[in-house]
Amino acid sequence: MEIELVSTITCPGCGHTKEEEMPTTACQFFYQCENCSQLLKPKEGDCCVYCSYGTLACPPIQEGTNCC
Repeated sequence: MEIELVSTITCPGCGHTKEEEMPTTACQFFYQCENCSQLLKPKEGDCCVYCSYGTLACPPIQEGTNCC
């Protein structure tokens, strides 16, 4: 299975979307919306903002391994 590195994050506050390249060596715990400046954090049970607000899970989760 090929790991995809680009995910679209959707801000839950304003609905703004942006394609971002996910890091492969660490989890991204914070993300600031460029439209409304809301600081996003992972939802309970998720390891990073991509798993909570992205169209794709982070690379380690896509691989089926533990993240962080």
